[in-house]
Amino acid sequence: MPTWTLHTEFKFDAAHFIEGYDGKCGNMHGHTYKVHVSAKSHKLNPSKYLDTDDMVCDFRELKWAAKSPKKGGLDHAVLNEELTVNPTAERIAEFIYKETMQRIPDGISLKITVWETETCWVEYTEDNV
Repeated sequence: MPTWTLHTEFKFDAAHFIEGYDGKCGNMHGHTYKVHVSAKSHKLNPSKYLDTDDMVCDFRELKWAAKSPKKGGLDHAVLNEELTVNPTAERIAEFIYKETMQRIPDGISLKITVWETETCWVEYTEDNV
């Protein structure tokens, strides 16, 4: 079975605090988050910008979080105001995953990796593999 896997990375800057955290992360602070998105599909699809079925999905749809909050993204946001859960790295990755899934064609499996620092990151997927 043919399989295509797209990979893209982007960064965004944002502030957050972890409510209830007993430590410095309980205070408002900021990070430059790095995000890696893997999108795997066994078929090609059209996109919002291309009518023919020649891509897994559009890279633009995978990089939505790099935009400002006014344009629907997370760059320079206060994450506590954008997420309905405590904005830990785990929850940020889950949020990006769920929002991205709404923007891409059905049948694509995603894996989202979010680096909060150069040495601390989390991966999120809903695949059972």
